[in-house]
Amino acid sequence: MLKSLTNKSFAVMGAAFTMGTMFTSEAHATATTGDGFNGIAKKIVEGISDLPGLITALAYMMGLLFSVLGILKIKDHVENPTQTKLKDGAIQLAVGGALFLIPVVTSAMQELVDTGDGAIKPGSVNAVTFEVK
Repeated sequence: MLKSLTNKSFAVMGAAFTMGTMFTSEAHATATTGDGFNGIAKKIVEGISDLPGLITALAYMMGLLFSVLGILKIKDHVENPTQTKLKDGAIQLAVGGALFLIPVVTSAMQELVDTGDGAIKPGSVNAVTFEVK
């Protein structure tokens, strides 16, 4: 089943991922005159604010794909045990389950690190002063 995925489909998935990460936000890492490092830092934080949602969606889609492929491998094993090994389907099911757990684990980590006043917002990036001695 996995052999039917060609290099073309991997290229299409790679292009879709790249375009998705490029257009998650309209913020660019360029600063106008006078913004300096602080302006660039704020725009970087604004630009990656939508990235967790994209990663969550990709994890769910890939988890679903691996789960379905694992079930099909187990079905192939039941139909012809000498041709297809059971471990192949079990491994794909385990990978699918792990991908489904990525958003749960990341949200638990965010709750653990959270200071109580909410998530970091782009406006809360403090000024950084560099002194040259």
